[in-house]
Parts: sequence; C-alpha cells; structure tokens
Amino acid sequence: MSEATEGDGWEVDPDDEQGAAVVATAGRQLRSWRESAGLKVPEFAEAMGYGEGIVYKVEGGKRIPRPEYLDRADEVLGARGIVAGLKEDLREVRYPKKVRDLARMEARAVDIQWYGAHDIHGLLQTEDYMRALFEMRQPAYTAAEVDRVTAARMDRQSVIAKEPAPALSFVLEEVALRRPLGGKMVLRGQLQRLLELAQLPNVSLQVMPIDREEHAGVDGSITVLRFGDGTAIGRSPGVASGRPVDDPKHLRVLELRYGMIRAQALTPRESRAFTEQLLGET
Repeated sequence: MSEATEGDGWEVDPDDEQGAAVVATAGRQLRSWRESAGLKVPEFAEAMGYGEGIVYKVEGGKRIPRPEYLDRADEVLGARGIVAGLKEDLREVRYPKKVRDLARMEARAVDIQWYGAHDIHGLLQTEDYMRALFEMRQPAYTAAEVDRVTAARMDRQSVIAKEPAPALSFVLEEVALRRPLGGKMVLRGQLQRLLELAQLPNVSLQVMPIDREEHAGVDGSITVLRFGDGTAIGRSPGVASGRPVDDPKHLRVLELRYGMIRAQALTPRESRAFTEQLLGET
C-alpha cells in the first residue's frame, strides 16, 4: 500500500495551537474506534485502502484527514455516522489560520466595504479564477495547497447569502476586469459571475475606469468591516503602515477615501453596463 501523499490530507500547522488541538482530539477518537473494533494499524490501513503512514499520522494528530478518509473510516469501523461526523469539527481547521480568522470577521460583519487596486475580491471570484491565481503564486503552491486554499476561499463566499444579509460594497479597477488571468474563458466566467452578483440587493459593484483624471485610491486597496456591535476594523497600505486599525481616527480616513473612490467610479448601473460590454469584447 502506498504511503501518505498530500492528496491524503494536510499537514498540521505547528503554530496553529487551536487547530492542532482539534486535530489531536479527532485523532484520538479515530484510534479509540479502531482499537474498539479490534483492528491493528496494518489491518485497518488495508481495509481503508491507505498506507499505514497516513493512519499513524492521522491518529497521532499530525495530519488533517480529508473528508473521504473519514467517510471510509466510518464505513470500515461501522461507526454509523459518528466518525464521519468529525468532518464538521475538522472543516475549518484544514484551512490556514489567517484564512479562518478572516472568514470569522467577514461572517460577523454587517457591512463590508472594499476597494481593490489591482485585483478582484475573493468573495466575488469564481472557483476557476481563484484556482488560476493560486497556481500562479510564487513561491509555487503544491497541488494540494492549491486545493486547500481554493476550498477555503470558496467557503468564505457563504457570507454573501447569509441571513440577515450583510451590505457588501466593492469598487473594482477596470484593469482587473480586463486582465485575462487564467485565460479568456476563465475571465468570461468571472465577468458573468460579477454580473450575477450585481443583481443581489445587498451587493453593490462599481468599476473605476482607467481614464479617470482624479482618483482617491492612489494609496492602495481599502477594506473596512463594520460589526453589529458598532465596532469596525479596517486596513489599507496608506494608513498606519498597512496594519489593521480599529480606532475612529484611522477608520474615518479610510471611509473618507472609500467614499471619494465610490463617487469617482462608475455608478452601479453604469458598472453593470460596462461589465456587459467587456464580456462582449472578451
């Protein structure tokens, strides 16, 4: 039987204490189920169709198993869904900690404002588009890492349709909508996705044309998230050296700049027409 490969799961980030604890707990439960079934590791690995190495790593809390591993283990052990149920516990921790933290903040937000200096926000990307971006990354991701970060970004998009729906405002640069990252078909799919999202009542999409002679976004991208308790957090390369800020003074600067950017960009209606035009040209 072949030994563990990246396709058999994900390594645990040693700096992610919370995630490591969850994985260790799941590993102990799997070991307990295996031993209760009277199976040695070689026997269990053979029945599972995995190498012994992956079994030892999963049970030792050193590797995050894929959902299909847990499904197979549930079947082999006759756990009647209990082992398979560990998928929910492990769903979040399989993603990098910084991605989980961002997803939690987005899930809490009642209002998200974003201006991108050269890209398209992850909440708006198609799977093909984000996969193309991750495959271009340098230093290069492995295929398993591409799968991992793509799945994490796709999961974040559930915030768009949650109830109550948050107010989402995005301003995109024209150049980001013209650059055919991943190829023309990938770009076409991305433009179509933007047009679909623009129809949602809680989503505002605007385009900043490249021919604007005045532009309040010259200091870089802007993100502001407001929460239900009245607090907020924001970030921009041009404020506080790019560090996240939550004090009113810095937030006022970010919101002032964002408001000016929105005023200088095409209106949402004009932006939809412009995106349709780009789609027809692509």
